[in-house]
Amino acid sequence: MLDTQQYQRILIAIDGSESAEKAFNTAIKIAKINESELIIAHVFDMNAHALGMVDTNRGKMENILKEYKLKAEEYKIKKVQTILAEGTPKIVLAKEMPNEYYVDLIITGKTGLNVVERWMLGSVSEYIIRNAPCDVLIVRNFEPIMENS
Repeated sequence: MLDTQQYQRILIAIDGSESAEKAFNTAIKIAKINESELIIAHVFDMNAHALGMVDTNRGKMENILKEYKLKAEEYKIKKVQTILAEGTPKIVLAKEMPNEYYVDLIITGKTGLNVVERWMLGSVSEYIIRNAPCDVLIVRNFEPIMENS
């Protein structure tokens, strides 16, 4: 019999991007199947905001978090919490939150709103893959093209 992983606490990193929304929808499906707690988080990168690289404001992000929480509750996710934090997103999401909240799966989109990050895999996503103490799922922005066999 195949042994499958049971996730108890799933951290979904959001930033208001289309990529994050796709990752959130995937997180809902996994949380529902596993009857997991869902932790929806955004980390304000104060350095990026100071340099004008990101135009997302706090009120807008609070509204997005509320909307996502309501959507998760509509899908009957029993335990949902939202977190709005400040710091270096890749460190907070890869190290601090997983340890503080006993996260066993982190889900994030491949790229975020930051133009520089889109140039690469996504510096936050890549850092999380390399440094998180738990499983990580990166959700692609597009549907892969399936070829006929």
